[in-house]
Amino acid sequence: MTPRPRRLVLLGHPVAHSLSPRMQNAALRAAGIPLRYEPLDVPAGALDSTLDALIAEDAAGNVTIPHKAAVAARCAVRTPIAERAGAVNTFWVEHGRLVGDNTDVDGFDDAIRELIGALPAHVAVGLVGAGGAAAAVLAAIERWGDCRAGVYNRSEARARALADRFPALATVAATADEAVRGAALVINATSVGLHDDAIPVPVEALDPAAAVLDLVYRRGDTALVRAARARGRRAAGGLAMLVGQGARAFRRWFGVEPDRRVMWEALQDSI
Repeated sequence: MTPRPRRLVLLGHPVAHSLSPRMQNAALRAAGIPLRYEPLDVPAGALDSTLDALIAEDAAGNVTIPHKAAVAARCAVRTPIAERAGAVNTFWVEHGRLVGDNTDVDGFDDAIRELIGALPAHVAVGLVGAGGAAAAVLAAIERWGDCRAGVYNRSEARARALADRFPALATVAATADEAVRGAALVINATSVGLHDDAIPVPVEALDPAAAVLDLVYRRGDTALVRAARARGRRAAGGLAMLVGQGARAFRRWFGVEPDRRVMWEALQDSI
């Protein structure tokens, strides 16, 4: 059994926008676990020393942008799904060794079920982004069965590096328009739209029947979600994925299921 952590943190840069502390602290209170979940804003240059200190403290936690791949590289042990994704969003310490998991993959599945009712098969997906979240998306999609994904990123080299890890599924698109053209599902796995009303994909290029999942979440929804809904498309932000991955992380740390209802209720004042 995983030893109970002595400290619980969220690593990222920035992290002030994250709702994970609100959600996880509500779950901790409901479970009667005397810990606080703390956001730690960690620049890239301080990540290694921060991880060293957390390992010494027998800490556990989550990882968000931009550290998921770097933390995966630091882990002495990775679960098979974290290995496949090449990214870690959940970590803990066992016998002085950093262990990494990726609960984003199953959390993404939760969000798709919430959006369209079931996990699809035989569909085309348009994916914008090439970081750790995008890798988790592809790791989930390849389990669905006979799907294909067009991947666009501002850095073509990053998009190609990601697509090359999923050659049976992913191809690189030269533009965002190309990535989403004909796609039944459109996924934003970048941070575009987090702090302003920028839109990562041209909504007018979407198929009339396309569903849109923006992994970004913010009060009042992102501009992408609002624009897609205004054109009659099913669209949602990333809260269902946030709760799904967070609940699975909680189970990893403590060996018990959190109260998801409490987690959802803790988010209501923020959406």
